[in-house]
Amino acid sequence: MSARILIVDDEAIVIRSCTRILSDGAYTVESVQDGFSAVKRVEEADFDLLILDVMMPKMDGLEVLQAVKERHPDLDVIMMTGLSEIQTAVKAMKLGAFDYLSKPFDPDELLLVVNRALERRHLLQENVKLKTEVGAKYRFENIIGSSPPMQAVFGLIAKCAPTNSTVLINGESGTGKEMIARAIHYNSLRKEQPFVTVDCNTLSENLLESELFGHTKGSFTGAVSNKRGMFDIANNGSLFMDEFGNIPLSTQAKLLRVIQEREFRPVGSTVTQKTNVRLITATNKDLKAMVAEGSFREDLYYRVNVFPIHAPALRERRDDIPALAFHFVKQYCAELEKPVAEISEGAMSLLVNYDWPGNVRELENTIQRAVILTSDNIIRQAHLASILDTAPHPELEVPRTSEDLKRVKKLVREKSVEEVEKLFVQETLKRNGSNVTRSAEETGMQRTNFQALMKKYSIRVRDTEYDAGDTEGS
Repeated sequence: MSARILIVDDEAIVIRSCTRILSDGAYTVESVQDGFSAVKRVEEADFDLLILDVMMPKMDGLEVLQAVKERHPDLDVIMMTGLSEIQTAVKAMKLGAFDYLSKPFDPDELLLVVNRALERRHLLQENVKLKTEVGAKYRFENIIGSSPPMQAVFGLIAKCAPTNSTVLINGESGTGKEMIARAIHYNSLRKEQPFVTVDCNTLSENLLESELFGHTKGSFTGAVSNKRGMFDIANNGSLFMDEFGNIPLSTQAKLLRVIQEREFRPVGSTVTQKTNVRLITATNKDLKAMVAEGSFREDLYYRVNVFPIHAPALRERRDDIPALAFHFVKQYCAELEKPVAEISEGAMSLLVNYDWPGNVRELENTIQRAVILTSDNIIRQAHLASILDTAPHPELEVPRTSEDLKRVKKLVREKSVEEVEKLFVQETLKRNGSNVTRSAEETGMQRTNFQALMKKYSIRVRDTEYDAGDTEGS
């Protein structure tokens, strides 16, 4: 959609000139010739930019600027002034004008300042949109989960989010601990400030201290310039420290001081810096047990364990699996530009009854691969069986010779084929109401061949569901 510009000047020749210059761009241009009409028009329609003359009778440009900015502070205004009105133009800038042009100006000057103003407006709008989207994404009510364990988590988020309390989120890998942390931040009074994350598991002791507290140039090999630490970058916002149980003891002592005194020193510096961050930590380890064994400081544990939240494992909230699965199906079908797939009853049963050692992250990855595998817009049990380790494998002898290896590999291949064949027959019969003839026709097989597969896997259908041709050999 083109930008809407309102030109305000009591001289018709100026309006015609500006309109002619801007008509070549992607703009919708309107004009009025007095201040009162300008204020009225701004109230009636949405404009992206106002080009406003300073010297006008009855209501001058400064009065219009003040009136517009009071009601529409985000609307940029470019003032047009005579050469003798520079002081007035400076005053207009103090009142909130974006820029000014001295008359007479050439077309390139006008286009340049208009483009700058519109580009700035676009960036501001994108920034607001992004903040809104991020905030909406991490509102705790948008985290999927209606099960009692997740409702308990939502209740804790709602209670602690408005406070500045330090939070410790405990749970297995893949349970969504960072999403809980973001929900706390984006529902807090700090939501307009930075949310900064640090993975304590991926950095060595020296690099972790540099990452947290920053460093000065030359403080260690490779420190070629000063670097701000995360406690500085996250100031007035929230700092999320993931894998918190992996912090070395020496760093734990320095971290304790930051939490207690709200101050720190960058590596290699003698200058103390203040910080005002809300600390949110997460771990999949038992910190209390680590305290008992001496690998985690007891005083630090009590400092971070002010408000504990347990992120339940997926097997503890099986009621949420269908909603999560459909959410990921929709997401990845859109990503892969495929129609939104269905999940067969057998496939859903498999999803709900699987233990998910990798939790929500594993479920998401499984659905992504299943969406890729499906070719008929239905995720079936066979698609999942090839991804999940769902069935106990028979004990296989360890091959001793190349001939043994060939024989065992053949057995494994045959077992996999049998699983797919059995699911193929069961799902086909289910779709066709246990009618063998229709099932064979749908698959493109001879009826006798389809019945042979049924016999191979001892699959029978009830006599009452046979059609006339299905009572034989079933």
